[in-house]
Amino acid sequence: MAEGSGQNDSTEKLREEIARSRDDVSRDVSVLRYELDFPRKLRRSFQSEMILWLAAATAVGALVILWPARRKKIYVEPRAGGKSKTKLLEAGFVLGALKIAATVLRPVIVDLVRSRLSGFGWKAAPPGKW
Repeated sequence: MAEGSGQNDSTEKLREEIARSRDDVSRDVSVLRYELDFPRKLRRSFQSEMILWLAAATAVGALVILWPARRKKIYVEPRAGGKSKTKLLEAGFVLGALKIAATVLRPVIVDLVRSRLSGFGWKAAPPGKW
């Protein structure tokens, strides 16, 4: 019988140790959750030090606006004869003329295609032949 009571003591101690470790783990998890709650920390910081946050935001905004933009200068040497300008002008003129011609000729082309395809119409088979 003495052995049975000793065994009960060790199980009781083991249960107490398990309960203690559960409490420790739950406390550690709650502390970790508290430490990792960044939105709440930012809100509290903004509420307690609003003037500092507004001054910092204003300073950053001013730096972004006043920071000189990088301006890269590109030097292009003019070509002799100016052929590239005339070719570009010719291409633009041709494209404009094609667009106008397509707009004007579209109804004529649609009627021509419709009249050519009307001879190829499908005829329904009389019911009962098949």
